[in-house]
Amino acid sequence: MNLLQRRSTSRLPVLLVLCAATLAISLATTAINVALPSLALDLSADNRALQWIVDAYNLLFATFVLAFGSLSDRYGRKGALVLGLSVFGGGAVGASFAESSGQLIAWQGVMGLGAAFVYPTTLSILSNVFTERAEKARAIGIWGATTGVGVACGPILGGWLLEHFWWGSVFLALAVGAAVAVLVSVVVITTSRDPATPRIDHGGLVLSVLAVGSLVFTVIEAPEHGWSSVTTLVGFATAAALFVALVLWERRQDDPMIDVSLFANMRFTAASASVTFAYFALFGFIFLISQYFQLVRGFGPLDTGVKFIPVAASIAVGSVLGTVLALRIGNKLVVAGGLVLFSGAFLWISTVSEYTSYLEIALQMIPLGLGLGLTSAPATEAIMGAVTPEKAGIGSGMNDATREVGGTLGVAVIGSVYASLYVSSLSDSAVVQALPTEVRDIAGESVGQAVVVSEQIRAGGDSGLAQSVTDAANSAFLDGLAAGSYVAAGVTAVGAVVAATFLPSRPRTTDESKSGRPAHRADVTTA
Repeated sequence: MNLLQRRSTSRLPVLLVLCAATLAISLATTAINVALPSLALDLSADNRALQWIVDAYNLLFATFVLAFGSLSDRYGRKGALVLGLSVFGGGAVGASFAESSGQLIAWQGVMGLGAAFVYPTTLSILSNVFTERAEKARAIGIWGATTGVGVACGPILGGWLLEHFWWGSVFLALAVGAAVAVLVSVVVITTSRDPATPRIDHGGLVLSVLAVGSLVFTVIEAPEHGWSSVTTLVGFATAAALFVALVLWERRQDDPMIDVSLFANMRFTAASASVTFAYFALFGFIFLISQYFQLVRGFGPLDTGVKFIPVAASIAVGSVLGTVLALRIGNKLVVAGGLVLFSGAFLWISTVSEYTSYLEIALQMIPLGLGLGLTSAPATEAIMGAVTPEKAGIGSGMNDATREVGGTLGVAVIGSVYASLYVSSLSDSAVVQALPTEVRDIAGESVGQAVVVSEQIRAGGDSGLAQSVTDAANSAFLDGLAAGSYVAAGVTAVGAVVAATFLPSRPRTTDESKSGRPAHRADVTTA
């Protein structure tokens, strides 16, 4: 066995540990979705509480990921990984025994804080262990496959556990996974940090937390208040002002938390935008299709989760294949091609009806999953190649922040479009218009509430009217699904144009591809 083979073998356990930690965090992103109906009953959670049970995790994750990525560079990445997994696991244990929606929301926030440490640290450790571009690209491909598969398989894990246990078992399973990852990390991972150990940029830390937090919070709240409401506009204006303040502050620092000159590097900026577009579409898809399977088609939690297997498998294939192709034909064509696949998949998904066979839906998931893999993994490789290994934590934090912001935007925007079309279509139904006002208002809240109304009418002995209400709600949901799919297709099409126009195919110099270090921070790539 030659030296290169021995090095690759010795680093394999590190990659496996990092992927295990990443898998736990990724599963938590979506596993809770299939438990929402159970939470609504057991915790008497209304729609507002259910939204925040999901969003509290994403809000804290996105808000602190930049700051925690920077701190891991300064104080040691192994310690940050172990600390983050411990906080995440502790939050999961607390969540499993929550007795109210408020408690569960708080524990979800604790889990998000832990995830904000773990996610950027896994990628920064990977970038410091795998330093040659080809091997780093392959490792990022496997890491990216784990990330995408975790997000897509979350409903499978949640569904299986709900079929056999209670909703808290979903969180306990995540806690066990985190505990195992902690134990193995202590043994396998060696610590690394920025050898320069610059002083902490306190202003940058505070401004980044406030800027990202205000943006994500505003996006989450926008569907409730209205996208054009004063509250929402003030929120976006505040976030914009904070981002401007962050840039101005960082430009004046000798040791900034974020080197804002990175954004002059199109390899970094266009790749970050591509990740945002991709996760906008993925999270929007999971949000809509989960409701379609459970509420329109009547599948149980486990059946719904299992039906995500095609998208999970194709994400894995696309992530590994994407980084291999990026080394051969360049990031530009691969990332742009992945986003084009995304657009095509959503145009196809827009044709789904109440009677579409699962085989056709499974076939629709394949280009969607391949599109995510071909987009996200090569774009992540481009982002991490634009920063030095010493600053890998903040580079990874940027990658994770764009993913979380994109996913949150996807759920908020696509969810708003869907909700608007759902209410409009349902209001046009003569059957629904004939219902009492209070009943009509309940049915208009969501297709899930319409199912409840229909069941109550059927229990009252009018099965014909109940079926008519169900048919009207399903038709309205499908109108919303089609509209949301068109939005996702349009956004990913714009992303493909951005990638094709601005994302460079390769690093400019061979030095970067060998060492992972940009030859010059503001001028490392060519189109």
